[in-house]
Amino acid sequence: MTNIKDKWVSEFLENSIYRLDESTRMIKISLDSVSESDIWKKPNESSNSIGNQIAHICGNMTQYIIASLGEQDDFRNRDEEFSMTGGFTKIQLIHKLEDTVKKARLVLNECNKKQLIKKHIVQGYNLSGIGIVMHAVEHYSYHTGQIAFWTKLMTNKGLGFFDGRDLNTKNQL
Repeated sequence: MTNIKDKWVSEFLENSIYRLDESTRMIKISLDSVSESDIWKKPNESSNSIGNQIAHICGNMTQYIIASLGEQDDFRNRDEEFSMTGGFTKIQLIHKLEDTVKKARLVLNECNKKQLIKKHIVQGYNLSGIGIVMHAVEHYSYHTGQIAFWTKLMTNKGLGFFDGRDLNTKNQL
């Protein structure tokens, strides 16, 4: 019989994967709402385009989850993620994002208690596997919000992320 510690590991990883999938869903909706020429537009010189954001998300998720937890070499070039001004179409960015999330999901699905407790040095930070997963999920969500905001600003339309769901439903005890 599975003990309580195994259950919390499974629950944590399942919910982390769910959050990754939700952010992917929202970014795909955002990308569907903008034109091809909007992908590399920047609101100003201090901000990043949707293309930069997706490249950055993929780089971060690869470095934190795929390379660190997946025990692979880290080849990330973070500065390049922000200096790009093109090179990917909308569909290529979607495929890059989906492929990165798929690889991260595979690592998370294989993760065990030992990997979640083990300390890793990532970007100079000393993090447990749990800290790595929390960072990657939070980071992805943060940039998903930026992409949604920039999309709404460009299109002057809502994105309908939760259409068909009553978000005013009260909690049940």
